[in-house]
Amino acid sequence: MLMNSGNGEAKLHYGASSFRVVRGGNFVRCAVSGEAIQLEELRYWSAEYQEAYATCEIATKRLTAEP
Repeated sequence: MLMNSGNGEAKLHYGASSFRVVRGGNFVRCAVSGEAIQLEELRYWSAEYQEAYATCEIATKRLTAEP
């Protein structure tokens, strides 16, 4: 696992129960709101869509939306 060094936006690979840092940084962006999410605060993501979400409400809405 790579360390999350740097002050910019990180690139992550999202797994079912964890993520791996591909490119160091200290935050990722919510796929819906664009809000910056600090890596230590990241709790919601989709391994299938490789997206991060700022809140459980955003994640639920995104993942239950009809295609």
